[in-house]
Amino acid sequence: MSTVHPAPATTLAQLPYLNAARWNERPAMRHKVGDAWHDISYADARDVVDEIARGLLALGVEHGDRVAILADTRPEWAEAAAGVHAVGGAVVPIYPSSSAEECAWVLGDSGASVVVCENAAQAAKVDRIREGLPALTATIVVDGPVAGWTSLSELRELGAGLDPEVVQERVAGVAPEDIAIVIYTSGTTGRPKGCVLTHANLVATNRATRTVGLFGEGEITYLYLPMAHVFGQCSVLLTEEVGGVVAFVSGGSERIVADLAEIRPTYVPSVPRVFEKLYAAVTRGVPAEDVRRGLAAVAQVRATGSGQEPSAEALAAAEAIEPILAAGRAVLGGRVRVAISGAAPISTEILAFFEAAGVPIFEGYGLSESAGIGTLNVPGRVRHGSVGPVLPGLRARIAEDGEILLGGEHIFAGYWRNEGATTEVLEDGWLHTGDLGSLDEDGMLTITGRKKDIIITAGGKNITPANLENDVRQSPFVSNVLLHGDRRPYLVALVTLDPEAVLPWARSAGLPDDLATLAEHPRVIELVQRVVDAANARYATVAQMKKFLILPHDFSQESGELTPTLKLKRAVVADRYAEQLEHLYDGKAALSA
Repeated sequence: MSTVHPAPATTLAQLPYLNAARWNERPAMRHKVGDAWHDISYADARDVVDEIARGLLALGVEHGDRVAILADTRPEWAEAAAGVHAVGGAVVPIYPSSSAEECAWVLGDSGASVVVCENAAQAAKVDRIREGLPALTATIVVDGPVAGWTSLSELRELGAGLDPEVVQERVAGVAPEDIAIVIYTSGTTGRPKGCVLTHANLVATNRATRTVGLFGEGEITYLYLPMAHVFGQCSVLLTEEVGGVVAFVSGGSERIVADLAEIRPTYVPSVPRVFEKLYAAVTRGVPAEDVRRGLAAVAQVRATGSGQEPSAEALAAAEAIEPILAAGRAVLGGRVRVAISGAAPISTEILAFFEAAGVPIFEGYGLSESAGIGTLNVPGRVRHGSVGPVLPGLRARIAEDGEILLGGEHIFAGYWRNEGATTEVLEDGWLHTGDLGSLDEDGMLTITGRKKDIIITAGGKNITPANLENDVRQSPFVSNVLLHGDRRPYLVALVTLDPEAVLPWARSAGLPDDLATLAEHPRVIELVQRVVDAANARYATVAQMKKFLILPHDFSQESGELTPTLKLKRAVVADRYAEQLEHLYDGKAALSA
């Protein structure tokens, strides 16, 4: 594939029109209707965007107005957002998992005048809180009808009588410094803050990621990421700018594996948890040591060109693991060229496995406040355990206290109507990320933790919990881990089980087929203890987990314990399970060796 040079766009408002002129009848989006996948061309997408834009004008949407979108990842999300941009509006995404109260905060704080909801269930949330939203003047539903709501089809017809040139005048009037999107960070603590990203921010992100040689013309992107997250937004914009097609998830997360097999994408952006699940699925039943030995053997065999002959043992081990590597390739569809992992740390073991399988996963780093990017491993500059070098046109440095600072034209304009929070993170053009890390002599960034997550034990030792938590989570039997111990004599943890691995194991062992019962079963406690012991062995005594409690259920978005990118809301979990955590300090839980 040849690398595509950037379209001369300075704002997102221009992109649907420039892309249609360039790519025309190529498929821009792919979605499932019934049992069949259907394509929407760039030309057809432009026409839909134009109709939505005219409908918004007919509703009276002005330049700078905020329009909220409350929907799952689907083509209409992207089309509605593009229509908002075309008329100079700012998109305000709302996660579909949000409660009515959370929707009320985002809609009220942003002052959204219009909301686009996916269906009756989402519309019902807005109806419950609408009286407290005086700025909200219009409500649109994608899958209607819903009483009192305008359907998206009706919106597209609403502006049919308007001169199309009116939209083009609005497009031309959008400036790079205008607000494109206000992303309310899902946040692991406190109320979400509105992250203001301009058109210039997002155009800069596209430019930086497109120039590193990862993406070629005509990519097929599989997208399950929430469009309310900056990672999902950037994935769509990047794919469309290189003339690729975005294939949208056909349902919930349970559809991912089947979709990958049907779509056979070339590019998969993802959070680590999905790669972890896929890895666990293809290695299930294979001892971890056998996988490690096989990967080491594959590396030795492939290094033969350096003059080193592989041993007979290495050849046998490499041959033995090949069917598992083939399954790793197949589970992602069989033709992925590029996968990007972001939003949380990913295990180096998983990176090594998929690399050996011929599916390189490039780990990157960015925040909503940096328009989704900062650093990224790229061909020729890959180091497992690092999040890569700074992308072109960006800057990074480490503050005296170890905090990562980012700079460049992708850095956000500030928090919506929150000057105090803005001044806390923006200083002299540098974004204080809140993350801790180091830059080596090759310019590779390594993340070591979050400033706010640091545990200071009663003995005054500073502990970064993410490292041990991630090591324990590498077991297919473990879903989530919360390490705890601030101002305490030692570290303890809450552990949740992964039902996809634990339940089949329990059935084969003749144990109860029930998570709550298994959480207290001695065999399961022993199983988790072995995992903890192996992870603890990598750390100094003070940084080891001394006790743990297995919870009878997993954490979830619905319960408010996980963010939409599946990161743990540490403060929420610690508060909710305060009594259980306290018991871990009075002898009422498993004790680690």
